[in-house]
Amino acid sequence: QLVESGGGLVQAGGSLILSCAASGHSINSYIVGWFRRAPGKEREFIGAGWSVPWTYASESIKGRFAISKDSAKNMIYLQMNGLEPADTAVYYCATGGKFESGGEYRPNYWGRGTQVTVSS
Repeated sequence: QLVESGGGLVQAGGSLILSCAASGHSINSYIVGWFRRAPGKEREFIGAGWSVPWTYASESIKGRFAISKDSAKNMIYLQMNGLEPADTAVYYCATGGKFESGGEYRPNYWGRGTQVTVSS
């Protein structure tokens, strides 16, 4: 089970840290990552990996977002800086699965998501 927290309303330019608590499996044994789904859009990959160096969707994401994990606590984090209204979405953590040959990450486990709203 994966449970996200830390979402909320933030002004443009602000920061948030999302947390994801994993239970039932050790994240130390799995790929971990984050996705998001903006209103009316397809789910979007943010980043994932076993550990550093993380794989991010784009240089823009990499420059503003940072994934980390605490294996001892079985927690995954997403630090988000310089938030923009376009970052408004439901954010999901994910674990397990693999990277496909084309580089796409396909997890086995998903959280239910946490809403992030960025106001202009």
